[in-house]
Amino acid sequence: MTLRPRVVVVTGASSGIGRAAACAFAARGDVVLAVARRRQQLEDVVAVCRRTSPDSNYLVGDVGERPTAETLVAVAAERYGHCDVLVNNAAIPKHQHVTRVSADDVERVLRINFLSCVWATLPAIAYMQQQASGGAIVNVSSFAAHVVPPREAVYAASKAAMTAFTEGLWSDLADTGVHAGLITPGPIDTDIWDKSDERPGYRGPRHPPELVAQAILDVADRRQREITVPRRSVTLAGARLLRAIAPSVLLRAMARMER
Repeated sequence: MTLRPRVVVVTGASSGIGRAAACAFAARGDVVLAVARRRQQLEDVVAVCRRTSPDSNYLVGDVGERPTAETLVAVAAERYGHCDVLVNNAAIPKHQHVTRVSADDVERVLRINFLSCVWATLPAIAYMQQQASGGAIVNVSSFAAHVVPPREAVYAASKAAMTAFTEGLWSDLADTGVHAGLITPGPIDTDIWDKSDERPGYRGPRHPPELVAQAILDVADRRQREITVPRRSVTLAGARLLRAIAPSVLLRAMARMER
């Protein structure tokens, strides 16, 4: 019996984690629909994907706009006949002191980082429930949702909303054939660091986006619920522990980092 390749929709696929994920799925023969706003970068990503997955393609669009996000799975299904994996990865940074953030800034971040996930996920659930094979939804959050660094209140809030939404799906989608998984990356080496409104204080190591891409594949393949990247990180585990038992110590350490 010949198994059909999976069809995978990846948002924020023009660079960083999204690019790495799209290429990783395609390297295994999955058909990728790469979604982002930047056409030239998407063409470059799809050119790589087509080396091992000739039917892969791209869709130029802003998932911060509800009509675009809501139609992603339908577009994939129309093109390929089915849609098996949705990766909600699109995000923008907002590293800025809260006294310099506007309400419009907050709304823009929430639309792209959280609401786009909701807008894409709800139709995906309805569609995947009708497939005999079900499907998988992988949401890329951030460690900032658990330990909030200085000047990250808005970004962390958007990712915390995504995290809570995904955790709620674990219960609501039980026994439906649709799996929801959560990726929680720490500091990853992407161009998001170059887009900050104010200089990031973090000076530690940044990990390659390919680590996150592998975690995304593991969630989709093995139906794991949550993976933190890098896995078994002493630094991230220590930060979570301090957050729980000695938050004042953690706050002082992060304040020194921002000086």
